[in-house]
Amino acid sequence: MSARFGTGSAIEIAAALRDGATSAVAIAESALGAIARVDRQLNCFTAVTRERALAEAEAIDARRAAGEALPPLAGVPYAVKNLYDVAGLTTLAGSEINRDLPSPAHDAALVARMHDAGALLVGTLNMDEYAYGFTTENAHYGTTRNPHDPSRISGGSSGGSGAAVAARLVPLALGSDTNGSIRVPASLNGVWGLKPTYGRLSRRGSFPFVASLDHLGPFAATLADLAACYDALQGRDAADAACAQRPIEAVGRTMGEGFDELRVARLGGYFDEHLTEPARVAVDCACAVLGATRTVILPEVAKARATAFVITASEGGALHLPNLRQRYGDFDPLTRDRLMAGALIPAAWYLKAQRLRAWFRARVLEMFRHVDVLIAAATPCPATPIGSEWLELAGLRLPLRPSLGLLTQPLSLIGLPVLVAPVPPASGLPIGVQLIAAPWREDNCFRAANALLAAGVARAPIPALHA
Repeated sequence: MSARFGTGSAIEIAAALRDGATSAVAIAESALGAIARVDRQLNCFTAVTRERALAEAEAIDARRAAGEALPPLAGVPYAVKNLYDVAGLTTLAGSEINRDLPSPAHDAALVARMHDAGALLVGTLNMDEYAYGFTTENAHYGTTRNPHDPSRISGGSSGGSGAAVAARLVPLALGSDTNGSIRVPASLNGVWGLKPTYGRLSRRGSFPFVASLDHLGPFAATLADLAACYDALQGRDAADAACAQRPIEAVGRTMGEGFDELRVARLGGYFDEHLTEPARVAVDCACAVLGATRTVILPEVAKARATAFVITASEGGALHLPNLRQRYGDFDPLTRDRLMAGALIPAAWYLKAQRLRAWFRARVLEMFRHVDVLIAAATPCPATPIGSEWLELAGLRLPLRPSLGLLTQPLSLIGLPVLVAPVPPASGLPIGVQLIAAPWREDNCFRAANALLAAGVARAPIPALHA
């Protein structure tokens, strides 16, 4: 491995290990060395699990030496947002308060599945406190910087995950998405990201934010790696009430099939009104490749976003109310007032929000009888300077931090699968487009993404940090 770790994809790394071109220990050492050199510029990691990574690598090398067939991600380094349980390591969830919690005895379900797939856990990643934010400007653990321009944000709340993959410190990372926390950093860092259908992947062993909206999912530097990681993460789990009893859907072998049969449309109206020029250009390019000549208008999208705000604040505030009462000063200032306000929302508002949510979901599902994939920008703009407070958009001056979720929150509300494809411009910063499908049809998202990749429109650019 070179000093610029990650020039090989996860699939290439696993193949090199199987072919005997390298060892899992050498791969782990290379990744750990790159993290030590590069992360001081970016602040992606809150903990590096060196001993565990090397122990997992030694076990993989022993299996290979014994002639065993290796699992699909054998020897592939990865890292997880620090709201995933890692046995023996305190689950911070971006907070200072959680430092007082006992460390978990067991890994989160998805960490266990990555272990079973042969991957090597090299660390945990920075995030907005309790996943309530879109910038990863964390008062306790510092700001995670964008590898394409370290003066800019990495997005959030899975900012450490998006930036670590963009910087090629790991080829894969796991994050969470409640209102856009995978899709926003995937867009701003120029990497591939997947928010699966609500209930597709187990959340057991992850620190919650909003139980009725929380999703877990992967980031990757290549689309093939994203598919391989998603396939490894799937599986039923009765311990997560939302993890539905659906068949496992292996997308890695099928994403190149049947794109011509997909009915693709552009999301217009609200989704076209909240774009800067770079976002509009990215959507135009994707629509041209995918033949999206039709425009679809969803009803009452602004109200749907407001509904997501009410549900998020209500459930998040209720979850953290005991600590808000006892340890208010220990919260991140960017988090605590919103959680306190959420705890004061009347129950009648929450119930009304859930009724509107059900209505909106029914209307959108009707639309999916006539279309297979929808296209929209993932963020209204590329990455903004660290510390920015405002966003100029369509002649309006909007608060930046919540506005980064303008295009993601309405879709999270109803649990749709969404894949973010990175679209690097001719110059400037990357931005992503959302490929949106009906519930349980992640396969359609991957087919559309593969068509963008094949046309040369979508790819994850290597940042100038490594030039």
